[in-house]
Amino acid sequence: QVQLVESGGGLVQAGNSLRLTCAASGRTISYYAMGWFRQAPGKEHEFVGAINWGGGSTSYSDSVKGRFTISRDDAKNTVYLQMNSLKPEDTAVYYCTAPQQRWPGVRSEQSEYHYWGQGTQVTVSS
Repeated sequence: QVQLVESGGGLVQAGNSLRLTCAASGRTISYYAMGWFRQAPGKEHEFVGAINWGGGSTSYSDSVKGRFTISRDDAKNTVYLQMNSLKPEDTAVYYCTAPQQRWPGVRSEQSEYHYWGQGTQVTVSS
């Protein structure tokens, strides 16, 4: 069983930055891809980005590409989401996710990720 705990959310003004942290326990994340999703009020879950198990490959949604960066520190069993140039439309609950199976590369389908954290709220004011 994997437990994921996100932190670092909050209220920021547009144009500012936040860094979200996802601390994993119960299993090493070293050999697993990790993903971030978000859910805005009244909307479905949306893929934000993912990082492969080696950390050498990442993928992002078009809406955050160039502004958000995912990184990982396997020694700390932790994944990060650096969010720069935040916009009001980035307001959402952000979830850290992990798959149950090992697979190469990065994937963006919600169904690929079995474990989800409780989420952290990010609110961007204009």
